[in-house]
This record gives sequence, structure tokens and C-alpha cells, in this order.
Amino acid sequence: MNNADARSELARHTGDSKVASKTVELKAELSIAGLVKAAIEYTMSKCQPVDPESPASSTGDYGAASSTGYRGAASSTGDYGAASSTGYQGAASSTGDYGAASSTGYQGAASSTGNQGAASSTGNRGAASSTGNQGAASSTGDYGAASSTGNQGAASSTGDYGAASSTGYQGAASSTGNRGAASSTGNRGAASSTGNQGAASSTGNRGAASSTGNQGAASSTGDYGAASSTGNQGAASSTGDYGAASSTGYQGAASSTGNRGAASSTGKHAVALASGFGGRAMAAETGAIVLVYRNDDGEVVHIRASKVGENGIKPHVFYMLNADGEFVEA
Repeated sequence: MNNADARSELARHTGDSKVASKTVELKAELSIAGLVKAAIEYTMSKCQPVDPESPASSTGDYGAASSTGYRGAASSTGDYGAASSTGYQGAASSTGDYGAASSTGYQGAASSTGNQGAASSTGNRGAASSTGNQGAASSTGDYGAASSTGNQGAASSTGDYGAASSTGYQGAASSTGNRGAASSTGNRGAASSTGNQGAASSTGNRGAASSTGNQGAASSTGDYGAASSTGNQGAASSTGDYGAASSTGYQGAASSTGNRGAASSTGKHAVALASGFGGRAMAAETGAIVLVYRNDDGEVVHIRASKVGENGIKPHVFYMLNADGEFVEA
């Protein structure tokens, strides 16, 4: 193919694009290679930088994926990988071992499913989930949720209305926002809810549940567990054997239903209940205790209640019932 220039006056056809000239000068020849090169140069001249709203994906080991635009997504599926989505409504997922996923935008979600992984979502209404062993999940935004289901994992939700759940052994769940909930179902786990109207639950043996906000609730259902409620009108419940329940707030309630458990209610006008075999109860001034005596078969023989200051009940002293149904210091 040649590059030609007309050297005389052109004659044009009115019906189409045809032209004619008496003299034509051939200036250069265009080869197929030249055409391809020109096409590439033209295409590259029209290219734009990578769209920051596009998703990023890294599937190889040691890889990293980052999506910083709005409504973006980042995914890293290889071992030791990292995925980060910092835009609004973004999502980050890292499924490989030792991976980390972070979503800092509003309504974002971060998920790390590999062993020893970590997931963090700091935006409002975000969610973070880490399902691998020894993983950690943290959601610090309002309405957020954090879940760690692996052994020895930790879940933390610090925003209002947030929820934190750790279902693995020796896991910990913490929710510090108002009306939040923390749940730890593994043995030796700990659940803490420090916001008002929050709830903390520990269902494994030797676990601990703590609720420090007003009108909160703490529950420990495993043996040797402990439940503590320090806010006003809060409730603490320990249902396992040898467990302890403590309520220190105003008009709070502490309940220990397991065998040889202890219930302590030290707030004003609060009540402590111990209904298990060999249970003990203690209350402060203006408080009350409720005790049950059971025989060796676990049958209820006596149940008795008293306000502090009556029936010889002294404040801040643990009592239990004897075989005759009388209060005795324990």
C-alpha cells in the first residue's frame, strides 16, 4: 500500500467520495507491519489510566489486592496474601493462610478465611469475619459486626449496635458500643460488652462474660465460668457448676443455677439467687438473697428468701441453706 499525494487540481464525484487527479506523487509505501504499528500507537493514544473503581484481584501466593474506589472489591486468595478495599461500599476478601483483609469504607465488608488471618472493617455498617484458626476480626464502625469462628480467635466490635462473636476455643469477643452484643462459645473464652443495654455471653467451660453498661446482661453457661454485670439494672447469670455470677449495679440481679455456684449482688436494691446444689448468695445493704437447698438427688427440699438486715442476714456475707432450711454463713 502506498501513501500518495495529488499534485494537480482534483476532480470530485458528486455521488460518492471518489476523487481524480492528473498528477499523483507516490511518497511512501505502507506495509502490513506499518499498519499494525500505527494501529497500536493509535489505540495506546486513546487509552486511559486504570479506573480506580474497578475491582482488584490477586490469586497467587504472597499476592496483594487493593481497591480504593467507591463500591470496589479486592480479593486475594493466595497464601500470605492481603486484600484491601478503602472505598465506600467496598469489600475485601483474603482466603489464603496468613492473609489479611481490610475494608475501611462505609458499608464495606472484610473476610479472611485462612488460618491465622485477620479481617478488619472500620467503616459504618461494615462487617468483618475471620473463620480460620487463631484469626482475628475487628469492626469499629457503627452497626458493624465482627465474627471469628476459629480456635483461639478474637472478635471485636467497638461501634454502636455492633456485635462480636467468637465461637472457637479460647476465643474472645468484645463489643464496646451501646446495645452491642458479644458472644464467646468456646471453652476458656471471654465475652465482654461495655456499652449500655449490651449483652455478653460465654457458653464454654471456664469462660467469662462481662457486661459493664447499664441494663446489660452477662451470661456464663459453662462449668467454672463467671458472669459479671456492673451497670445499673443489669443481670448476670451463671448456669454451670462451680460458676460465679456478680451484679454490682443498682437494681441488678445475679443468678447462679449450677451446683456449688455463687451469686453476688452488691448494688442497691439488687437481688442474688443461688438455686444449685450447695449454692451461695450474697447481697449488699438494701439488697436481698434467694437460696435453695437440694438433696443428693438434686431435688428441691427448701427455698428461702430474705432481705439483707432481716433473719440475721448481714451485708456482703455469703450464705447458704442447711438441711433444716436455715441460713448459714458460707
